[in-house]
Amino acid sequence: MAQEMSPLAFHGTVIHSLALDELEILEDCLLIVAGDGTIQAIHKNVPRSDVDALITTQGYVPGTISVRYLQRGQFLCPGFVDTHNHAPQWAQRGVGRGQSLLEWLEKVTFAHEAKFEDPAYARKMYASCVRGFVRQGTTTASYYGSKHGEASQILAETCLAQGQRALVGKCNMNRNAPDWYRDASPADSIRETNEFLAHLRQIDPARKLVTPVLTPRFAISCDRDVLAGLRDIAKANPDLPIQTHFNEAEQEMDFTKQLFPEFPHEAALYEHFGLLTERSILAHCIFVSEPELQRLQELHCGVAHCPIANTTVGPFMVAPVREYLRRGLKVGLGTDSGGGYSSSMLDVMRQAFVVSLARRTQTDGRDPPLSLAECFFLATLGGAQVCGLDGKIGNFLVGKAFDALEVHTMVDEGIMTPVEDDDSTAVIWEKFVMTGDDRNIAKVYVQGKSIK
Repeated sequence: MAQEMSPLAFHGTVIHSLALDELEILEDCLLIVAGDGTIQAIHKNVPRSDVDALITTQGYVPGTISVRYLQRGQFLCPGFVDTHNHAPQWAQRGVGRGQSLLEWLEKVTFAHEAKFEDPAYARKMYASCVRGFVRQGTTTASYYGSKHGEASQILAETCLAQGQRALVGKCNMNRNAPDWYRDASPADSIRETNEFLAHLRQIDPARKLVTPVLTPRFAISCDRDVLAGLRDIAKANPDLPIQTHFNEAEQEMDFTKQLFPEFPHEAALYEHFGLLTERSILAHCIFVSEPELQRLQELHCGVAHCPIANTTVGPFMVAPVREYLRRGLKVGLGTDSGGGYSSSMLDVMRQAFVVSLARRTQTDGRDPPLSLAECFFLATLGGAQVCGLDGKIGNFLVGKAFDALEVHTMVDEGIMTPVEDDDSTAVIWEKFVMTGDDRNIAKVYVQGKSIK
């Protein structure tokens, strides 16, 4: 990875988010990617006849840099960022619909995740998992591994080998799971976590692609000793991100209060154990009280909104995403695969839009629905903010890594709404977001390298 690649240049349509309410559509844009995979220059409104002259101003001799000329119906957009994903659930997606969260864990999930004790199984399944997400345009994923340290190391190695950017965590869980699927003791849970962290520092010391993330599954599955041990690791490693499930379901919240009666709510619990910080990625956040919401805002925590899982496992649950955005919280989207049946971030964007319509109904119009541009922001720059990577990825600012999708909307076979002669670029983009799929994602780049 240290070896530089040949520089690249693209001329055509570029679409990215500058802010939640600012989608930028650039036609006749020249984007130059340096040999280290970062964006060297981006020029707007460049006639094709001026491309060579502008390339020269960047220090290149025309003809020595590959220029990709995008045609009508083709465009670049940032790669998708999946802020909440269970990699060991890749082969159980769609199974267990109609069950409550805790029932689904007991009857479906724990038995499946236990298979990852076998390293050969882990290698096979994680290779398929990462390849599948890359194919669908997920250039960055925040992965929960299983409880197994070795399998979680394999997941990180797989992301590195396939070129996907990832946050990877060994799942901590030493209680309220079957004897055959939980950490043997608090000491074992923390020891395996430290060994996992050491391995990731060894395979990617500069975190060019893979970042370790502390991953207590949720408070129900971790006793006080495990949470205290994770607090010590977080304190000693202040740059480590932290991910957990947070106020996901009323059943889960009630059980948490029984286990930790000394805390008024989950925010107080996680803050006590040093796990509620600006680096925290909190999945779901369906039922958040006003005191908790104020604390999340003060601590600059991130929310991983998972609208597919929230509406297909257990009751139909609607997170108050508009309120989070109104208060300036970082919000991204997550597949929550396999609680979410789909591994497509396009599907997640669509469901986020649908769920926001339900929220408008719930609030008698006080919470306006998300626009498609806002959903796209949450899937790209918003997700990068939640993962602490917005200084590196999420849009096409000069100096950022070129993590990008090359989208082709006019393909011979597919299900996307046909592009017509009088469609504007904005309409073509909307058709892709609402009806496109992986067949429209022709190429995927991470750090300037083509990985699809």
